[in-house]
Parts: sequence; structure tokens; C-alpha cells
Amino acid sequence: MATTAAAARAPDDGGFGVYVHWPFCRAKCPYCDFNSHVRHGGVDEPRFLAAYLAELDHMAALTGPRPVASVFFGGGTPSLMAPETVGRILDRIAGHWSLGPDTEITLEANPTSVEAGRFAGYRAAGVNRVSLGVQALEDSALKALGRQHTAAEALAALDVAQARFARVSFDLIYARPGQSVAHWRRELAEAIARAPGHLSLYQLTIEPDTAFADLHAAGRLRVPDEPHAAALYETTQELTAAAGLPAYEISNHARAGEECRHNLVYWRSGAYAGVGPGAHGRLHIDGRRHALATLRSPEAWRDAVEGNGHGLESATPLDAQEQIDEFLVMGLRLAEGIDVARLEAIAGRTPEPAALARLQTEGLIAVTPERLSATERGRLVLNAVVQAIADAM
Repeated sequence: MATTAAAARAPDDGGFGVYVHWPFCRAKCPYCDFNSHVRHGGVDEPRFLAAYLAELDHMAALTGPRPVASVFFGGGTPSLMAPETVGRILDRIAGHWSLGPDTEITLEANPTSVEAGRFAGYRAAGVNRVSLGVQALEDSALKALGRQHTAAEALAALDVAQARFARVSFDLIYARPGQSVAHWRRELAEAIARAPGHLSLYQLTIEPDTAFADLHAAGRLRVPDEPHAAALYETTQELTAAAGLPAYEISNHARAGEECRHNLVYWRSGAYAGVGPGAHGRLHIDGRRHALATLRSPEAWRDAVEGNGHGLESATPLDAQEQIDEFLVMGLRLAEGIDVARLEAIAGRTPEPAALARLQTEGLIAVTPERLSATERGRLVLNAVVQAIADAM
């Protein structure tokens, strides 16, 4: 694999970001399939910090100097990191790449009182946006979801976050077992009343190899059927749009200008360096776009970095069809859709006009000379829309 700065200078119209994955949690939530791990014996944070700094050095050698649109600390639970660790990582990022006054620096946090107590330290370290994993505003629902905080704690942490940070987001999970439309309407209205500029609203999905998957397979966990889930989704769109928080992506809602810039790098098929256990990246290396992935086991990743300077498990060049598919899958999640000129540049061609006309007639897409987007109806069947456009290329 190339290791020189000249190896990856190809421009990315979608921007460039850095993702830092902290894989540790206090407890594993039963719905979660993220690369997260519980270490009851504690974590050797200084040793892991040294590994993060070393892997950042390696990624910088691959990318060369670039302006950074966003940095995102995800997990796991990044708010279990010491603020000093976050500061050291940001200092190393700033030493390799260009951070400007508009660079978005987000840290995901659980809304416990202990973690909220660190918010001042994160702000001093350079974090300027916090995303809180609230997930529900009822204690019974939080318990069922395996969360470690109460609704009161969550709202208190939200108050602390809004006092410390100009930009705050929080997550909620809906389509929970037994949740009616009326029930969700009340809960979402309360969330909107407390909402900052951004909300992430996710339908509960049963992911393989989770505790919820086992319960679901045993018939002990029932989620809303498709018509009921659709009604919950439609209620979500109705209430958020009326409150000035329309969906700019399938599950993400924001006031104008408050969209998550880091996720926009992903959805616009930009480039991003992923560091930490189980992190993924997309970088141009030797003139080709590559998919990068690091080792998932925290200790195996750390040991690999200590031995090799990085914990990469794979760095795979993407062929033209893979790039087309990824560009469509990611970009059509956005209300803004995709840039037709970029699609043509990636593919070397454009979709057949007759195929696009059929999708338009069915009310699934909207097309202008510059952009192609899925309609609200089209986003409900996005996989089928993406496949139809890919087949028409």
C-alpha cells in the first residue's frame, strides 16, 4: 500500500473528514450492532491514545495536507474519553491537516450526569458540536432499550450541552414495541419543544447478532408491522416539517444551516480517514478511490498499530460499478439528491432517459438538468429506486 503524501491528492467534491472511533461502552445496548465493547477491568487510555496518534500519522501520509470539513468522535461512547485525550487527538489532526474556523468537530455523548460533567472539558479541547444519545423520553422505554440514563438525566444533560455548545443534536428511537402513533406524536412533540437545531430520528430495526435479534427470533419481541411503521414515519415527517426541522436525510432533521456536516461528507461521497478499532474510510490512493477498514477488536487493533503504525485490515480499490452504486445509495438518501455531473464523471455515462422518465411517472424521483433526487415516496422504497437507476446506467 502506498504511504507517500503524493499517493492521494485526487480532489473530492464531497469534502474531507476525519472519523475517530472510540469502541468502549459502559454496557452493550440490546439493539446495537456497532463495534462497541465493554471492558469491566478498565481501559489503558494512554496506551490507546498513543495508538490513535500513530494511526493518524499513517492516514496523513496517505492523504497529504487537506482542509478538513469535519471531525467526528463516534463509538462506542466517546464521552467516556478524558477531555485531555480528545484534545491530544485534535492537536494531532490539526498538525497534519488544515482545521478552519468553520470545521465542525462533533463528539457523541451519553446523557448521564457523569458524562455531562465533562462537557466543559470537551469544549475547551476544541469540540464545537455534541450529539446526545437520548433515544427515548420515557424511563420505561429507556430501560427496555438498555440505556443507562433516565429521561430526567437526559433533559438535564441537554440543558448543559446547550449552555456549552452552539450546536447540539440528539437521537431518538421510535417504532418501539407497543408504540402507537398517538404515543409517538406526544413524545416527538416534547422532543421538538426541547430541540436544538438537529434531530436524528431512527426507526428501531432488528439487527443480526444483537440481543434484540435473539428475542425477536424467540417471539419475545414484536416490532410494528410495515403499515404501522409507515404511519409512524409519516407522523415524524409531518411534525418535524411543521416545526422547521425538515428531513434533509431519511432519518435526520435540521433547521437550515444546522445539518451535520460530517455525515454530509459521507452522503455526498466525499473522502474520510477513519481511525480506531473498526473504523472505515474512503480515500484516494494512487489515483483510485479505496475502501479502508481497520481491525474490529480493540486490543488487536492497538497491537497492530504498535507493530505496524496502523491497524488497517483492508484497503480495497473500488471499481467503477462499486463507486456508482455507493454514490447512488448514499446520495439519494439526501433530500437534495445527487449531482448529475458527478455521477457522469464517476460512471462515464448517464442513466437512460427512458428509465428516469418511468421513475418520474411513478412519482419516485425528481430530475433537473443539475440534480437527481428521490421523492418522499421514493425514499420509502429507496433500495428499489437505486437498483432501477443503477440498471439504467
